[in-house]
Amino acid sequence: MRLSEEERGILAGNLGTEGTRMALEIVVQAARLLGADSLVPVEGAHIDGCLYHGPSGTLFAERLQAAGARVAVPATTNVGALNLLKPDQSRLRGEARKMAYRLMVAHEKMGCRPSWTCAPYQAGARPRLGQQVAWGESNAVAFCNSVLGARTNRYGDFLDIACAITGRAPHYGLHVGSNRFADLVLDVSGLPDAIQASDVFAAVLGAFAGVAAGARICAVTGWRVAPDEDDLKAFCAAAAASGAVGLIHVVGVTPEAPDLDSALGGVPPRDVVPVTTALLEQAARRLSRATGPGVDAVALGSPHFSEAECDTLLELARGRAFKVPVYVCLGRHTLERLRAADKDRQLEDLGVEFVVDTCVVVTPILPGQRGTLMTNSAKFAHYAKGNTGYMPAFGSLADCVASAQRGHVVQSGALWG
Repeated sequence: MRLSEEERGILAGNLGTEGTRMALEIVVQAARLLGADSLVPVEGAHIDGCLYHGPSGTLFAERLQAAGARVAVPATTNVGALNLLKPDQSRLRGEARKMAYRLMVAHEKMGCRPSWTCAPYQAGARPRLGQQVAWGESNAVAFCNSVLGARTNRYGDFLDIACAITGRAPHYGLHVGSNRFADLVLDVSGLPDAIQASDVFAAVLGAFAGVAAGARICAVTGWRVAPDEDDLKAFCAAAAASGAVGLIHVVGVTPEAPDLDSALGGVPPRDVVPVTTALLEQAARRLSRATGPGVDAVALGSPHFSEAECDTLLELARGRAFKVPVYVCLGRHTLERLRAADKDRQLEDLGVEFVVDTCVVVTPILPGQRGTLMTNSAKFAHYAKGNTGYMPAFGSLADCVASAQRGHVVQSGALWG
């Protein structure tokens, strides 16, 4: 490893706190394992390790904090296991509840900004094009690299906070410009405009792209109906959940892909996949595992719902109340904007239950009796069965509203033929 004089001094215990030394040792050892020969300075971080998975995570964070560790760069927090504004919303109890709370507190004490959202880019954390950062949470990583053009690898728990404390990350992978070119092209130019304009197109295409790409970088070409930021959010989340995707170029849309040649780095692609309606229909079917007509709950907001998505939900509902619980997961920043416009009360009157600081797939919030979970989120659909026991039914936001109002699954599916 090629380390600077300052880095060697920290490792020797001559500079900084013991917590900083511990964190840098973790980063250096990870860099060696990953094949990096140096570290890269980072200017920001998003921490996924604040979500409780067991006592080791809490004890690790508290040990760092007690040893004087503090983040050296601006660092936002991903979702935790508790809604701190409404603690009883989660059925997490006993020692697990205490440890989950202590874990969130430890990250705040280390100087992390308590954003508690899986979509930090909606809460003001928007690194600039080319900026080096260390982000955790798969959808956020894919959005950061793809939509913002900043540079990060997919950092897991423990390593993410270590990078934030040291202001450094292993210099490998997507931190290196020459590693950011695509070698796989997904051509959607043959798809009708009606499909490309559908509000499920981005999520379903992302679910397909994740399976097709795996850990490769791909470029999407032929996306004629310009996606908005919520479309790109859904696309990145689906691709990152169904595959190991950290970066996807959308030609003519994302900043490093003004044209296909730029996305490919001037090298012909290894593979080109013409994306057909039939392939997307198969991807959509994989997102629905429920078999019966009943629906027990609707979950929206993975990644966290935006204010614009809440507005669309209100418009689609047209004042008709829901017959089943509708959980809308979103960040505190979004809920505050809804309250300022009295939109939170309007949604709650319909039967919406807001979930902040966390989401229904990472902590027990859904009713204990398991059944069918309707969602427009490909990420929710991917994780629902394994994390909650609920069988997912996937559809558009309009389908979700209709399902909640009628009390049974509604899936139009007309666009897929």
